[in-house]
Amino acid sequence: METLIPTINRLQEVFLTVGAEIIQLPQIIVVGSQSSGKSSVLESLVGRDFLPRGTGIVTRRPLVLQLVNVPPLKERLKIENGVRVEEWGKFLHCKNQIFTDFQEICQEIEAETQRCSGDNKGISPEPIYLKIFSPKVLNLTLVDLPGITKVPVGDQPEDIEAQVQEMILSFISNPNSLILAVSPANSDLATSDALKLAREVDPDGRRTLLVVSKLDLMDAGTDALEVLLGRVIPVRLGIIGVVNRSQHDINTQKSLEDSMKDEQVFLQRHYPSLASRAGSRYLAKTLSRLLMHHIRDCLPDLKARVTVLSAQYQAQLNSYGQPVEDHSATLLQIVTKFASDYCNTIEGTARHIQTSELCGGARICYIFHETFGRTLQSIDPLAGLTDLDILTAIRNATGPRPALFVPEVSFELLVKRQIKRLEEPSLRCVELVHEELQRIIQHCSSFSTQELLRFPKLHDSIVEVVTGLLRKRLPITNEMVHNLVAIELAYINTKHPDFTDAGQVSASVNSQQAEVLDGGKRWKNDKVAEETAPPTGFGSPSKGQAINLLDTAVPVSRKLSAREQRDCEVIQRLIKSYFLIVRKNIQDSVPKTVMHFMVNHVKEHLQSELVGQLYKQPLLQELLIESQDTAQQRTEVAQMLEVLKKANNIISEIRETHLW
Repeated sequence: METLIPTINRLQEVFLTVGAEIIQLPQIIVVGSQSSGKSSVLESLVGRDFLPRGTGIVTRRPLVLQLVNVPPLKERLKIENGVRVEEWGKFLHCKNQIFTDFQEICQEIEAETQRCSGDNKGISPEPIYLKIFSPKVLNLTLVDLPGITKVPVGDQPEDIEAQVQEMILSFISNPNSLILAVSPANSDLATSDALKLAREVDPDGRRTLLVVSKLDLMDAGTDALEVLLGRVIPVRLGIIGVVNRSQHDINTQKSLEDSMKDEQVFLQRHYPSLASRAGSRYLAKTLSRLLMHHIRDCLPDLKARVTVLSAQYQAQLNSYGQPVEDHSATLLQIVTKFASDYCNTIEGTARHIQTSELCGGARICYIFHETFGRTLQSIDPLAGLTDLDILTAIRNATGPRPALFVPEVSFELLVKRQIKRLEEPSLRCVELVHEELQRIIQHCSSFSTQELLRFPKLHDSIVEVVTGLLRKRLPITNEMVHNLVAIELAYINTKHPDFTDAGQVSASVNSQQAEVLDGGKRWKNDKVAEETAPPTGFGSPSKGQAINLLDTAVPVSRKLSAREQRDCEVIQRLIKSYFLIVRKNIQDSVPKTVMHFMVNHVKEHLQSELVGQLYKQPLLQELLIESQDTAQQRTEVAQMLEVLKKANNIISEIRETHLW
């Protein structure tokens, strides 16, 4: 058990080498109001004067005090030729310098405090680490914090109270710490700031020990018996009363040994029933025992935490890769891996598959069959064609002669106009696939190829090469899609197997009209009505009427004759039939064109393009320059991993048998 506290001290020193507090180590935190006697309690634990004294706020930086019990000088000289003094101290910031004069230790604490906090009364959260070796001390690790103050003094900032409280809370909120709350006996315990702060982070009081100082300064006729017995405010770990040296004792340089004797005499006289459970010596033994048991309880979690962190930092170090030695091999490896990841993302076989959104080949498939397919399906074959447009086309196709049959030229003219509308969504499909191929570059950079983050110049060059390759293929693919539509416009194949025969359409329309009309009389009546009707509309259009008929969006309001209705119906059915054939062809051939001219071409030529443009001897050195962040992070992670390995070895030295 006695080895536990030195073990934690070693762990503390190991972690200080990297300046990081990633592990919360067990330690005792001394908390109390300003001038409550915290420093006097610490000096009584050490048995020497070594802390700065004065009025107001004296402790302005956390002091991490490690007490190490060593054999007496005579015994040590028999074993080894070490330090030839009974007691000595060491500061972490003074490498290998040994302080044998405790007055020098006091001066060094003051100098180090001023160096960091300045000459005014400001505070600093940066700790001072002091280790004291003595045969008179018990193994302990304590942290002395600035006293809780309410009103700023001198050059102190207005928020000094908040600063001190924030600093204290940052230490005592560590669940592995014990809280040593110091409260003077001559003030009401219910108003104790130290206990109030301790309750905030330790409401159950499982790790709080109360020290009642200045027992000898209570008003005449009063005592602290009720407080020490825990009847006023119960504290789980106990309440210990101590008697501090007065300022007169300090001025007359009364030794701590004499003070402890006087303390025992005082306790025997005023608190005989509690004398064996009070005083500085009992406090030291209690703190050492509590800390050892607390370390024992924390040790399994501590070991698990070190193991988990080691695994995390090892994985992080692996992700940064090794420093580059063979530039050629490294470049080829990264380029090949990127090309492979890019193609795998398109094929859907990549290691990093997103679950939040479609990407890569799945997104391209969605563009082909959902976006592009639905857009084509939503195009109405007859959209934008009115009966008036159709009749005008028929009349223009016949020239000066009245038409006996529906002219074929008018059908071709109108159906080409409708087919032309398929070109815009087809080109938009190419653009969407091109955008997705661009997005795959970023996807591969961030998810698949960790090495690219190490070499920002290589990453930018790869992005530039792939973007250039895609940019070259875009106009070629657009041209081919444009040609697909142009091919359909070049020859209207009315003999297509799926195209409805014009004669059948005409006969079907005639039969439908015959059912609606009442025999030949209705035809005759219509004909007579048509002959007697005034020459409006198509009869003999004037120039103004022709402009109105063809250019305006508002159709001329007149009733169509039966024959005109029949001709419109025939043309509409033929246009719809042929448009559906062409739309089906375009919906099938555009995705194939995009795959062949863009997607597959990029997949096949990506690696050769990257190697051809980047694998050049003059560029190798420049492209494989690591980012400063990566190099620095690798160094920091390697140092942290080394520290965690040392910590693991230190903890592993403790056998289970040592814990009980």
